[in-house]
Amino acid sequence: MLISGWGRYPLEECVLQQPRSETDLLALLGQGPLIARGNGRGYGDCAQNAACTVDMRRFNRMLTFDPATGCLAAEAGVLLSDVIASFLPRGWFPTVTPGTKYVTVGGMVAADVHGKNHHRDGSFGAFVDWLDVLGADGQVRRCSRDQNAELFAWTIGGMGLTGVILRAAFRLRRVESAWIRQTILPSPNLETAMRIFEDHAAASYSVAWIDCLAGGSALGRSIIALGEHAMAAELPAPSRTHPYDVPAKKKLRIPFDMPAVLMNSWTVRAFNAAYYHREAGKRGERLVDWDSYFYPLDALADWNRIYGRPGFLQFQCVLPLAGAHRGLTALLRVIAESGQGSFLAVLKRLGGGQGGAFSFPLEGYTLALDFPVSSRSLALMERLDEIVLAHGGRFYLAKDSRLSARTLRASDDRVAQLVEMRRGLAATSFRSSQSERLQL
Repeated sequence: MLISGWGRYPLEECVLQQPRSETDLLALLGQGPLIARGNGRGYGDCAQNAACTVDMRRFNRMLTFDPATGCLAAEAGVLLSDVIASFLPRGWFPTVTPGTKYVTVGGMVAADVHGKNHHRDGSFGAFVDWLDVLGADGQVRRCSRDQNAELFAWTIGGMGLTGVILRAAFRLRRVESAWIRQTILPSPNLETAMRIFEDHAAASYSVAWIDCLAGGSALGRSIIALGEHAMAAELPAPSRTHPYDVPAKKKLRIPFDMPAVLMNSWTVRAFNAAYYHREAGKRGERLVDWDSYFYPLDALADWNRIYGRPGFLQFQCVLPLAGAHRGLTALLRVIAESGQGSFLAVLKRLGGGQGGAFSFPLEGYTLALDFPVSSRSLALMERLDEIVLAHGGRFYLAKDSRLSARTLRASDDRVAQLVEMRRGLAATSFRSSQSERLQL
């Protein structure tokens, strides 16, 4: 069948297998290269293989939970949304979450996802206690920081290239309510935005929407949203009795592929200007529900159809702290001058913690932007690649659909170690279209 990542590019004809048991999985080993796939929320071709793509969503049981430590053991195909639905009413929430709840546990491990709290808490892998990984030899290995430690380290953030993740145990955090104390801080430019991030380093969560088409003195103008889990006592009186209940929201849906002509510099520039001024008017603190704060795009089903039938590309890099301002300024200037802006542009401050040996984060700033697929946007992204390389940055493979092997190696000296690790494990039979493109 034809499958793709969330960006709908590249679209590839793949043999899709849907095993129900480990016995079914074992039967697929040795038949050729394969890659495990969760809910398909990686943006590019990281979870597809023409010869054999293994849909893991039938491995969807939650197994054990320890209320003393908050440690949940679950199969790899369990959705984060189901974890939240089961445990938030009991006072638990994921310690680290990406920007969508429609990801699987296995996908979160493979990409070592990070969230709005990386500057304080690190990535998801930092809260994984153990993994069960099916190797090319048919053996299932329990991996942790003390047992099969090297395999554990390379599997977290290893994009599924060390084996099939079957199960994971990871820690949730205690929360007193389903509400977030959100503080909106508008910033007139990039320099001010970065100063706000640094001044509020103690905030549990921080993220910025950034206007990537604003130029001149407004280059990098942003809306920063800080967040803290609200205590039950901080809620309005009616909500204190049921602190984990939030009003039901109607979910909207994009019913068809939007015409590509609507995604142009004039419409995006107008949207960004209107959005900035609207959100800037919300300056200050207020309570918002957990879904609105962490997953605003999940409220719009099939939002990837906004970019039209050709799909979209996401560019996400991280720049080391020392040169982040210079690098971000260069990136934003090139984007603004090109007129190929994105209205889904996000800036976050990352800390030094990461979960795995090949994880994306490093201490600095990460910028993520979406572009409709076109020859112009592909050419622009190659220019952005060179700026990232010049400033010592690297790229997030969970969002990548077009990076070259040369650029990846120039950005990340760990690639050779990953390749050697895979050879040592005889794991080269685990291959995605992305890993083949990047010569991993």
